[in-house]
Amino acid sequence: MSESDEPAEAKESTFLVTHADDDSAVLKDVHDGQVHTLADNPGVEVDDAVEGTVAPDPPMEVSWQLTEIDDRRSLSIEESEEPPTAREQELAADQPVGELTKEPRAGTGELHVITVPDDETDDAVDDVLDDREATLSRAARLGVNRVEVRSAPGVVSVRYLP
Repeated sequence: MSESDEPAEAKESTFLVTHADDDSAVLKDVHDGQVHTLADNPGVEVDDAVEGTVAPDPPMEVSWQLTEIDDRRSLSIEESEEPPTAREQELAADQPVGELTKEPRAGTGELHVITVPDDETDDAVDDVLDDREATLSRAARLGVNRVEVRSAPGVVSVRYLP
């Protein structure tokens, strides 16, 4: 029996729900990117983060079951009217255009500060908001519920918040 013929095993991880309807759901492992199509929907919704265990759905093992849910939370991403904080502005001032600085938040979460050309700030904010799956996958990995995007000319801050 080759490795590819071996039955898939249950997998415990954190997943982002990328698709959900009445009959099925698609979960993406936020650590390795593997996608798991569920044979049914156990009540999850798009943009949920689910910490749990998936296992192959017998007998053919082409779909998966969510066999255990340890935690489930809804994630959100939004653009804030507030400008970046003084700390975020300070981080941006200390880095060249095109750079990203990551800094842990006090408590839970993380700050990402990106410097961009002043005239490209709105496009950079749109890029973050449009890359919803990657941004929310990062939020799920960090164990937070909310992503807030703030901007000022030349500075975009992505705040991963509890």
